[in-house]
Amino acid sequence: MHTRARLAAVAAAAALAMTTAACGGSSGGSSSTGDAAAADKPTLTIYNAQHEEMLKAMTPGFTKATGIKVKLRNGDDSEMANQLVQEGSASPADVFLTENSPSMSLVDSKGLFSPLDQATLAQVPKQFTPANGHWTGFAARSTVLVYNKSKVPAAQLPTSIMDLADPAWKGRIAFSPSGADFQAIASAVVDLKGTAAGKAWLQGLKDNGKVYQGNNVVMQAVNRGEVDAGVIYHYYWYQDQAESGANSKNTALHFFGNQDPGAFLSVSGAGVLKSSKHQQEAQQFVKYLSGVTGQQALAASTALEYPLNPAVPANPAIKPLSELQPPTVEISSLNGPEVIALMQQTGLL
Repeated sequence: MHTRARLAAVAAAAALAMTTAACGGSSGGSSSTGDAAAADKPTLTIYNAQHEEMLKAMTPGFTKATGIKVKLRNGDDSEMANQLVQEGSASPADVFLTENSPSMSLVDSKGLFSPLDQATLAQVPKQFTPANGHWTGFAARSTVLVYNKSKVPAAQLPTSIMDLADPAWKGRIAFSPSGADFQAIASAVVDLKGTAAGKAWLQGLKDNGKVYQGNNVVMQAVNRGEVDAGVIYHYYWYQDQAESGANSKNTALHFFGNQDPGAFLSVSGAGVLKSSKHQQEAQQFVKYLSGVTGQQALAASTALEYPLNPAVPANPAIKPLSELQPPTVEISSLNGPEVIALMQQTGLL
């Protein structure tokens, strides 16, 4: 298993390669003409709900290649989405990035995105972009069940995430309902199984489960044996394993596969705001994120999330994307407000 240091070294090497490519291999210094051209470039304001570390690994290559600087305003999915809705056409944001797609759909439903260039949309498979082409996926994370190996024999692992609502899991399952991650997973359950079944599943988790604040906290509780298993995204476990494994050494991951709702692949989105005064540059940035160079920077980073451009394989430390067998979900149909209402009705929020 890769260590954090090795992953950081790979990221540094990738950044160096991108720098060399962007400079055309020249060993000379920047000319005054080049400096003046760079000075004329705008600085893009990115409302960023993705992990800041990931974007700091991805953006230097873009700035080096284009001269366009990037300023991140960081927050969580719902916070950033609701801020954009409130700001409307007065927003200073050029681009919106999320961890999970429901917040992209919320902003899109208010008519706040510009359509993306077709060349950008063509860089990732169609299932990772909404049908209207107003934004695109650029990274993904897989839903998994993290379980304590001494408490749950492999033969007793559930075949579906829906099984966790069964009374057999009473007091044995953990999750973090207040986070955008779990809410995206719940949105997929509702989309795939229907509102009634989704509400029943949420009620079953409320009856059976233990609530924690954050996926890392869920994993740590499972590792300590406080609870048998927990619903998280894959990269929390892989990141801990890449460091010391101290918070995951007693656990393993169960990938549901078989197009089960528990194999849901949550898509991180990128879209250009209509309010942007730098439309061309913002389009360039989104194209870069899902292009080969940006996706290579993502794969080489310590984020351990999945690149979506098929020309770029994921970090070899994680389970290959081709083996996940996720369900087919129209990502623009995931309804965050509906799921939040259902969670409120069942007492999870």
